[in-house]
Amino acid sequence: MLPERTGYIIWVSDLKAARSLEKYGTVHYMSRRMHYVVMYMNADRSEETVRLIGKLPYVRKIERSYRNEIKTEYSKDTEDKTRAYSI
Repeated sequence: MLPERTGYIIWVSDLKAARSLEKYGTVHYMSRRMHYVVMYMNADRSEETVRLIGKLPYVRKIERSYRNEIKTEYSKDTEDKTRAYSI
């Protein structure tokens, strides 16, 4: 079974040094223009890992991703209006 994963957005000042974040988890995306890294790590060890990452000299800010808390199951309570406008 797959472990519970947590996503983090890490704002960095140096992207070359940010490549070393791969040893803390899975780096999903690195933005060269906006200088942030999206990475995932195991949820059970995330608190201590975030504390270690926060001490790195090139890390400016760390934000938790709320993607896994967003509702992804939708219900169709309203009628489909696209059929009324079709030719």
